[in-house]
Amino acid sequence: MPCGPPPAARRRLGIVTPVIALIALICVPVTTSAGEWLIRHVEVDPLVRAHAHLGDGLLPWVGGLFLLTAVVWALHRYRDRLARLRWLPVATVVVAVLSVAVSVGSVVEVYRIGDSGAQAAWHDNFSANPVSSSQK
Repeated sequence: MPCGPPPAARRRLGIVTPVIALIALICVPVTTSAGEWLIRHVEVDPLVRAHAHLGDGLLPWVGGLFLLTAVVWALHRYRDRLARLRWLPVATVVVAVLSVAVSVGSVVEVYRIGDSGAQAAWHDNFSANPVSSSQK
């Protein structure tokens, strides 16, 4: 049962998608390392600790994202060779569902990390009442 031709975007992107996911995977430890350096150089409060804790949880999500993009790329790159395998349609559906789940989880995790970082950075730096420019 042949899989049919891949969508045009997948044909054009090819290996680019897993490469971008690999770059993101490499950037996570670099970013968390920079955050750990910063924690050693600023006064740490509970909001900063929460941000650092959330940041440490991103690597498995991005690792899963990279793994799934590589599997999707391989499934479509070698689809003609794999077409005779009876389990290929089931594997394709499973990989698609996992890809969506891990993508959504990654976006949620990045949102939570960014929000906690904004709260840590701005929690004491604003006023509930507008401050006129003459009072600054």
